[in-house]
Amino acid sequence: MVEVTIVLTIIFMLVLGTIDFLLLIYQWNAAAKAVQIGARLAAVSDPVAMGLNGLSAALLSPSVPPGASMPKFVITCNGRTTTCICSPLSACRGVTGYNRAAINTIVFGRGSLSCSDVKARDKVGMCDVFPRITPANVVVAYTQTGLGYAGRPGGPVPTVTVSLQNLPFQFFFLGGLMGFRDRQIPASTVAVTAGDLSSYAPSF
Repeated sequence: MVEVTIVLTIIFMLVLGTIDFLLLIYQWNAAAKAVQIGARLAAVSDPVAMGLNGLSAALLSPSVPPGASMPKFVITCNGRTTTCICSPLSACRGVTGYNRAAINTIVFGRGSLSCSDVKARDKVGMCDVFPRITPANVVVAYTQTGLGYAGRPGGPVPTVTVSLQNLPFQFFFLGGLMGFRDRQIPASTVAVTAGDLSSYAPSF
C-alpha cells in the first residue's frame, strides 16, 4: 500500500504536470498569434498615438520643407499606463496623447468592445484569439524608419511594433507549486510597416 501510494502520487504529478505544460504551450502560441493579428490591425487603423497620422503635415517648417525626409522618432504607447511617450520630443509635434478607441480596435476588433461578439473574420481582434488579453497588456510602438516624407497626405509610414506585457500563464494544477503562478508569457513581438494609419477608407 505504501509503494502504491508513492507511485500513484508520482504518476498523478506527471500526468497533471504534462496537461499543464500542454496548456502552457497552447497559451504561448495563442498569445503569439494574437500579437500577429494586433500588428496587422494597428498598421491599418487609427494610431494609438493620437495625432500621429497628421505628423507629416505638423512637422512642416523652413527646416523641414515639403518632400524632405521625416525626422527619426519612436513613439511608445503603453496600455498599462495609458500613455504615449515620444523620443525625441522635437520630432513629435502634433502627437497629443493616448487614443483609447484605437487600442480597443486592436484588442477587441473592429466595431467591438468585447471578446465574444466578432461578426466577421476580418474584424477579429487580439482577444478573439486569446480572451485574457486586455488593453493593459498591449504595447504599441511607432518607429520612423525612412519611409514617407514631410507633408505626405497620409501621414508618416512608421514601422508598427505590437508586443505583450504582464500576462501570466494560467496553470490549473501546478499554480501553487514552486512559483509557477507568477510565470509570465514571453513578450511576443511583431513588427509591420504601417499603411494609412486610418480606420476609414481614404476619400477621393
